[in-house]
Amino acid sequence: QVQLVESGGGLVQAGGPLRLSCAASGGAFSMYALGWFRQAPGKKREFVATISWNGGSTYYADSVKGRFTISRDNAKNTVYLQMNSLKPEDTAVYYCAAEPTYNSGTYLRDGIKFGSWGQGTQVTVSS
Repeated sequence: QVQLVESGGGLVQAGGPLRLSCAASGGAFSMYALGWFRQAPGKKREFVATISWNGGSTYYADSVKGRFTISRDNAKNTVYLQMNSLKPEDTAVYYCAAEPTYNSGTYLRDGIKFGSWGQGTQVTVSS
């Protein structure tokens, strides 16, 4: 399994941007579909975005569509989540996930489909 380490979290004012990174090691990164999930205090983990193994397909939760962008750099074994126009309700611990699959889109919105997870990075949006 690939190992994942997130970074880039922090405190940001509402309306501001933040970019999360997730570096992978120990696996054939280019074969993995990747996802971002988040969990706010007292709430269940929820899907944020996913990108297919070749970057050709992306899929977003309705709550972040148009504000967040997922991308990957296979040369750097890294997946990114660019977050713009942040809202206080985006406050959560953000996790990246990876799975060696050619599936994409709605198939990957269920976290159970992913076998590798990072430790998470806290994002706090102040109003």
